[in-house]
Amino acid sequence: MIFYASLAVLPMAVWLWWPLLLRERRGAFWWAVVVTSVLGALPAALIWAMRNTTLSYDVIAHLQVASGWILAALALAFILALLRDLLGLLQRLVGNGMQPRTRIATAVLGVAVALLVSGFGVMQALRIPDVHEQEIVLPSLPAEFDGLRVAVIADIHASPVNNARYVQGIVDRTLAAQPDLIVLPGDMVDGDVPTQAANIAPLAMLSAKYGVFAAPGNHEYYSGYDAWARVFRSLRLTYLENQTQRVKIRGRTLAVSGVGDPAYGRLSRQNADPAVAEGLPPDIEAVARQARGADFHLLLAHQPRLARENAAQGVHLQVSGHTHGGHVLGMDRWLVAPVNNGFVRGAYDVDRMKLFVSSGAGLWAGFAVRLGVPSRIDMLVLRRAPT
Repeated sequence: MIFYASLAVLPMAVWLWWPLLLRERRGAFWWAVVVTSVLGALPAALIWAMRNTTLSYDVIAHLQVASGWILAALALAFILALLRDLLGLLQRLVGNGMQPRTRIATAVLGVAVALLVSGFGVMQALRIPDVHEQEIVLPSLPAEFDGLRVAVIADIHASPVNNARYVQGIVDRTLAAQPDLIVLPGDMVDGDVPTQAANIAPLAMLSAKYGVFAAPGNHEYYSGYDAWARVFRSLRLTYLENQTQRVKIRGRTLAVSGVGDPAYGRLSRQNADPAVAEGLPPDIEAVARQARGADFHLLLAHQPRLARENAAQGVHLQVSGHTHGGHVLGMDRWLVAPVNNGFVRGAYDVDRMKLFVSSGAGLWAGFAVRLGVPSRIDMLVLRRAPT
């Protein structure tokens, strides 16, 4: 999505600064357009640099935070520019057009406001999340599972930004909430194992009465899948790769499954052989067969967009992440939801299955901005629907 957004940077910059042409300041116009376009394209350039190991990821991750702030500010400034020009059009219709000097002043003011608002969004994105508890009502839930507390820690994206201190904060807050079960539906890391394993190490402290389960996300495939799978297992996470584990709870059987991610097939320089894909594609039919006969089936599937296919396989509750809740109000519904089959955050009824999409407990450094969509550690309290 960042690469697609970079294609819009130039026309956005032209629209933002065109009032300079009204004052015949062509030199200033082109300087403003070029500088704005270069800064707006930085997020895509940094992704390229990361994939080609041009710079150390420790350097890239922090640059990504700054470049994401600028990209978000540019998008907001563009929206303000549209409002400016709409107001100017209305004024012209009533006989009093907006003066060129006023248009330039509003462009500069819009950029300043956008930078401040987006800066606040970055601060919100980088804070350690709180625990958010909510009930999930499930008609198919056995009475013995009523009240089961399931902690969801999605999309940590441990990195030089979301570092070991950040991950330790997540662990401490999760354990303080006393979950019965902990699940991590993917995107736990960014970067390679040799430089980033220490940032994910605090996850080894996670523990719950009925276990800690994890499944892969798309960023695991970008970062050297096989090497990270070994790290996750060394941290005592039950890492489910198209696999199912059965858990006995008060005499009934809970099946917890995890599937591969649709990102399978993407090559990574961190793979043992960069020319060979690692990991595995999602196989819902395989885990459905393994879960057959269980009283309740909980599925960890990182991306929510395949929920309808999963529901058709008899899954009762799917827990996903990936969307980060949509990052920003407005952007969540108009941009993020459509590319995820309408699923962006919260609970959905999908046929007979309940889908829960977490807003995420962390954030990818490439777009570390949250406005109106806070990160959170989700505590799902499962409730049996009244008969």
